[in-house]
Amino acid sequence: MLKWAAIFAILALVLGVLGFAGIAGAFIDIAIILFWLAVIVAVAFAVLGLTIYKKIT
Repeated sequence: MLKWAAIFAILALVLGVLGFAGIAGAFIDIAIILFWLAVIVAVAFAVLGLTIYKKIT
């Protein structure tokens, strides 16, 4: 997911340089959403890993 966020961010930068501001804005919005979604999933897995794994073993 972070890979796709980086791809969208790079595409947004390239499109911004080329003058496609509207499309670049959409791409950067998608990149931001994907980044925060990846952060939330990583934190959720970290919390689950620390709590559930200790209860099983």
